[in-house]
Amino acid sequence: MGIFKKGTKAYSIFNLKCPRCHEGDLFPTGSFAFNKPFDMPETCPKCGQKYFLGPGFYYGAMFISYIITGFFCLFFVGGLVLFTDISVDMAFVFLLIVISILFVWFFRIARAIWINVNVKYDAKALK
Repeated sequence: MGIFKKGTKAYSIFNLKCPRCHEGDLFPTGSFAFNKPFDMPETCPKCGQKYFLGPGFYYGAMFISYIITGFFCLFFVGGLVLFTDISVDMAFVFLLIVISILFVWFFRIARAIWINVNVKYDAKALK
């Protein structure tokens, strides 16, 4: 699909790549590695782009994470209750299990979205 090709914001966000060069990783570990899940390098290892553009830079990512998580919870519980014979209480139990697994991924996606809002892709950025 064209929307997920290198050079697009979607590619950088969903692959957790540097927004400037789309080569360097935003996080040193995989999305579902719970070892150092919140650590980020200071700069991109490929192009040198700073990942922390100022003090409190990722404060805005917190709001994005809140929105993503909120809608996910609504659709997850609503879908379970509407399309299965599960009670609301059991749907929330399943939600807690799923959220406990996906919380790192939501955190990382929110940060990737936030840095992509502020940094533009530059195909000539590689050293």
